[in-house]
Amino acid sequence: MAYWSSQAKTNAILADIFDMLAQINANLVAVGSHKVAKKTKPYPRPGDKAKKEKKIGKNALPAAELDSWLAQKRKAYKDRHK
Repeated sequence: MAYWSSQAKTNAILADIFDMLAQINANLVAVGSHKVAKKTKPYPRPGDKAKKEKKIGKNALPAAELDSWLAQKRKAYKDRHK
């Protein structure tokens, strides 16, 4: 009995119900518009790992270095599109 009444299990069940209702809603909209129903985005589950953002480099690039890099890219672009 304690397993079914735990907060984690309840949250998982509610997330499943949310997903089913969202898909039913998408199906009803699709039927009304004569289109194919799109797959809905699942509700985040408790304990799921969050998607990490892609990072490039560790620190901010110094302004002088950035300006130099941009100048090189602009010159290369101009040379290609003459």
